[in-house]
Amino acid sequence: MAPPLPLIFFLLMIHAFEKFDEFCVSGVSSDDWGVSYSPSHICALNDSTVIMRCTYTYPTRYQIKEAFWTNTSVTYPDEPPDLSKDPEYSQRLQYLGDQQQNCTVRLSHVTLKDSHMYYFRFITNITDGKYTGYPGVTLTVTDLQVESPERVTEGDSVSLTCKSSCALTDRATFIWYRNSQPLTERRDRNNELLLQSVRREDSGRYSCAVDGHTHVSPDVQLNVMYPPKSVSVSISPSGVIVEGDSVTLNCISDSNPPALNFSWFKGGTIVGSGRIYNISKISSDDSGEYKCKSINEHGEKYSDAVTLNVMYPPRSVSVLMRGSGVIVEGDSVTLNCISDSNPPAEIHWFKENETSAVGSGPSFSALQSGRFYCQAHNQHGSQRSDAVTVTVHHVAGRNVIVIAAASGGLFIIILIIIFILFIL
Repeated sequence: MAPPLPLIFFLLMIHAFEKFDEFCVSGVSSDDWGVSYSPSHICALNDSTVIMRCTYTYPTRYQIKEAFWTNTSVTYPDEPPDLSKDPEYSQRLQYLGDQQQNCTVRLSHVTLKDSHMYYFRFITNITDGKYTGYPGVTLTVTDLQVESPERVTEGDSVSLTCKSSCALTDRATFIWYRNSQPLTERRDRNNELLLQSVRREDSGRYSCAVDGHTHVSPDVQLNVMYPPKSVSVSISPSGVIVEGDSVTLNCISDSNPPALNFSWFKGGTIVGSGRIYNISKISSDDSGEYKCKSINEHGEKYSDAVTLNVMYPPRSVSVLMRGSGVIVEGDSVTLNCISDSNPPAEIHWFKENETSAVGSGPSFSALQSGRFYCQAHNQHGSQRSDAVTVTVHHVAGRNVIVIAAASGGLFIIILIIIFILFIL
């Protein structure tokens, strides 16, 4: 027959008092029993080594049989686990204390999973002479994170902060990296990196660490915005440009964000838009100075001017003749060769129906009758002019020799003149 309820309640109360008595010995400090932790809260960096300093006391008539660290405070119904026997801790946990008063322990290569409250427990040679230091040491393991503005504009002052989820227990000296390279200049204030008047060269991936520790924070990109700089024009093809070629001008601009608005100018006149300006079948009329303007939301900038020098063969070759082209024997007429070409052409003069040149240079002096033309030539081609006619007239009496006789006879003089004209 089941015992009455009052009896059951009485038995439970007795059992509870027995356990309470054990808890008083095992979990609550008194004048004879105690565990002291210093400090009681530790904030440690991921992958660092932590030392939990500890001292303990117990009645002098007791002897220590076991002393260990655990992360479980429950002592009933089983003993809490000894971390030195736990595979996750056994290689990293080293007990530095003794079995008298010192219970210090070292835990290396801590990870975020090691964030717990840790307790020291010892067992004496007396039944129920067990004690757990409660509350224990609170260990918080933290990563490092860089806090940075996503976008800044050139010239701004920027502050980057190396943050942790808790205040590190050990005094920390912070180290900063840009693109995985340590920043040698000392611009840090506590856990802040101050960039005064930020430049475009300050763009990059930033991370931080604590001196003496291997853990480095994840990278954070600092994006420095700036107006167009170093604007220039490239020409393709880059060599000699000949009339009829297809030519491409490319506007090169360094800016952040990249420029999306481009304008092209020939002299002071706008001739196009877009990053690329293409001229198909270029002509000599396209020769001149070109420049581009690059624009983004932070400003604009012009490139230096570049010159397009379009080469072409001689054209519109003609002969300019001074006078009518009719001359008297012994005189000359000057012929000038007019030619449009780039580069300037070499000029040669020919008499029609003759293969050899009769002269060279931009002008030619004709002394005899005939049809003359010039031929202009450069490395891109040649062209000849139309021929012009030069006529030389023989004038009677041009070679008259006047002989004055001493007698002054008029008849003799007339005879001499008639004789000369007859010969001519």
